[in-house]
Amino acid sequence: MVTVKPLDPEFPIQQQLGIDAGPVVLVNLFTVDASDQDALEEAWRNDALWMKKQPGYISTQLHKAIGESSMYLNYAVWDSVADFRAAFSHPDFQKELSHYPSSAVAAPHLFEKVAIANCCTA
Repeated sequence: MVTVKPLDPEFPIQQQLGIDAGPVVLVNLFTVDASDQDALEEAWRNDALWMKKQPGYISTQLHKAIGESSMYLNYAVWDSVADFRAAFSHPDFQKELSHYPSSAVAAPHLFEKVAIANCCTA
């Protein structure tokens, strides 16, 4: 079972789920023992395939740290916090979290785009 810890202890994911915003990007950092990398990737794959079928899902991508690190970064784009909340809170998804290796630690956080003149669009 994956352990969930806040990326920002001042504003954990449970509090973020109450915000009305969208679109949003979920950024989730995973750490796992080196011997559990394949198991993490398989559990993540199953979650991603399930999430792809949920209303408001746009896209996702998993990245692995380079070198010998066993850290992963996932980002997923959603139409709204409400859509992500419905998927994240769904009993079927919550049940799937038990398939992650016990060494896995996830640190999820939701973000919005920021408009910066001549650099970024909102």
